[in-house]
Amino acid sequence: MNWERPPEKAGPPRDLEEVLRWVAERFKNSHGYSPRWTVPLVALAIIVYVVFNSYYTVQPQETAVIQRFGKYIGTAGSGLHFKIPFGVDTVTKVVTGQVLQREYGYRTTRAGVRSQFKQAGYESESLMLSGDLDVVDVHWTVQFMVRNPVKYLFHLEGVKTTLDDISQAVMRQIVGNHYADDVLTTGRAVIAGECQKQIQHIMDTYGTGLQIVALKLQDVNPPGPVQPAFNEVNEAKQDKARTINEAEQTYNEKIPEATGQARQTVARAQAYATEQVNRAQGKAQRFLDILAQYQKAPDITRKRMYLESFAAIMGKAGHLYVIDSSEKNILPLLDLGKLGVHKTKERNSSPSGGQ
Repeated sequence: MNWERPPEKAGPPRDLEEVLRWVAERFKNSHGYSPRWTVPLVALAIIVYVVFNSYYTVQPQETAVIQRFGKYIGTAGSGLHFKIPFGVDTVTKVVTGQVLQREYGYRTTRAGVRSQFKQAGYESESLMLSGDLDVVDVHWTVQFMVRNPVKYLFHLEGVKTTLDDISQAVMRQIVGNHYADDVLTTGRAVIAGECQKQIQHIMDTYGTGLQIVALKLQDVNPPGPVQPAFNEVNEAKQDKARTINEAEQTYNEKIPEATGQARQTVARAQAYATEQVNRAQGKAQRFLDILAQYQKAPDITRKRMYLESFAAIMGKAGHLYVIDSSEKNILPLLDLGKLGVHKTKERNSSPSGGQ
């Protein structure tokens, strides 16, 4: 008699009916079947069923939710646990220690170092309108964990489908509140943060037991037919930004130089003004001093001023000629001094010396 279970029936029996059916088939196929073995074999089958259905194993990343007669009674962590068989206790294992992921606008066909993705057929998820009525193609990923397995199982039916619907609705709302340039360039991080916050709030309101770990915008592009025009616009914006940067660089170079020159000119003007004012004040004070002396001794002061003025004028004159006022015909003056100097130089330069 072959008591081995066939390969397709490997593992513990699911219920008592399955065990009894399996034992009956084995005895029908056996030639040495006797009715007196029926009761012991049924008892053996019940024992086997009880043994194989009285325990269960929970993996480290799982949490077991236990129900007794359909009513929730508790949870169990990783390890080996026991339960009441015959359908009294039912155990549902929920993955709670692993980050799960939902993809929108694309699907990963093969994960690895060089993952492969498929985008065709998911345009209904990715194409959406921005705030300035431009069409953008948004691909994003929502990563989540089951925070409360009891809520995940019993509070809402179809939690993952609900997550898909909420993610798409929130993404369309947030993208519709931003301009296309923000969605395609600098505003991606802000949009991802707003979407994650709103999705988490809605999922908590529904009591799904999920925790949104991260929301990532994988790829944001304009639709295929308008990508060349969009690239030209981006190039024009880059040229504009480069021109502005060059102008600002020139401004930063020229303005400080001009400012320095202006300050230097102002400083020179201020110094000149100070010099002229001081000089004028000095002359005024000198005049007042002379006036005071003149008031004390007018004749002496007048004579002294005349002599000082005459000395100053004579100091600037090169030659002084004294002419008699009675002379009417004046002959040219023979400058003997210059002739004497010239002859002296010629005599000094002759080879015979000054003999």
